[in-house]
Amino acid sequence: MARVTERVRLGPAALNPFTMHPYEIAGQTAFLDAVSGGRAYVGLAKGAWLDRLGLDEERPLRALREAATIVRALLAGDEGGVDGERFRLEPGTTLAYPRVRDRVPLLIGSWGRRTLAWAGAAADEVKLGGTANPELVPVARAWIGNPATRLVTGCVTVVDEDSRRARARAYEAVRPYVEVVGGLDPTLADAGGALPLDRFCLAGSPEEVAERVRGLWAAGVDRVELGTTQGLTTRDGVALICDRLLPLLA
Repeated sequence: MARVTERVRLGPAALNPFTMHPYEIAGQTAFLDAVSGGRAYVGLAKGAWLDRLGLDEERPLRALREAATIVRALLAGDEGGVDGERFRLEPGTTLAYPRVRDRVPLLIGSWGRRTLAWAGAAADEVKLGGTANPELVPVARAWIGNPATRLVTGCVTVVDEDSRRARARAYEAVRPYVEVVGGLDPTLADAGGALPLDRFCLAGSPEEVAERVRGLWAAGVDRVELGTTQGLTTRDGVALICDRLLPLLA
């Protein structure tokens, strides 16, 4: 992607420091930044389903804060070291990859009020992963606190000429994510019964999905990520997004 593009940003949204050490995250980010000519960003999150891997998730916010500090120090060429409780970086430690910038934009993914408040001061962007609910946006903005921090949403997206097929495929794909984030949206606390799945995904024809994206922008979202599977198949979905959906949003 770095070789065949010129303007788009490239990066993961997001990695977690429990399955990949912050040193490795920083190194891979520096390499991506180098091969893309300074277009990389890095996303960090606490992660989900980590209990299935037997990983220690104790004090996840502290781990996330320390990971972000280490990643930023390494990318800046700061050799002072980081003396954290969860992660340490010995003084004099540097990356094995060349750095083309001293600062790479940082995205933090979370739904937690404390994490969002910290991210508002520490990150360039905050991502609410797994939501397409415009009513959540002002709530998240209040938790973030900093109007200069960009707000990103991203969720399962299925674009198809047949709206019914698109929604059926999206609802099937989004259920595992709703198990994680379904109870975290305070605007749905009084929904009762089954949660409205359309609040957690974008699905329909190119025109219908474009209208949903505009609604998120109008609510205050700066960037909307159209997540997997993109369509009934990824190839068909990406083609429709590029050829039909994006021109509607230009």
